[in-house]
Amino acid sequence: MHVKKGDKVKVIAGKDKGKTGTIVRAFPRENRVVIEGVAVAKRHVKGRAGEVGRVVERSMPVDASNVAKVA
Repeated sequence: MHVKKGDKVKVIAGKDKGKTGTIVRAFPRENRVVIEGVAVAKRHVKGRAGEVGRVVERSMPVDASNVAKVA
């Protein structure tokens, strides 16, 4: 994989094309990366003991071939 955690990257393909951010997490075996603030999806979280359920926004993995390093 040509990128790693902490690298600043730009999305070059897909629905978030043109956005930039820092890699928060990398999945080398799946060739995917999670970029801060890119590919954000809403997930409904069920409440636990004494906690209320809510909707959480989280960044979803993007294929590493769709990102390029930014100097």
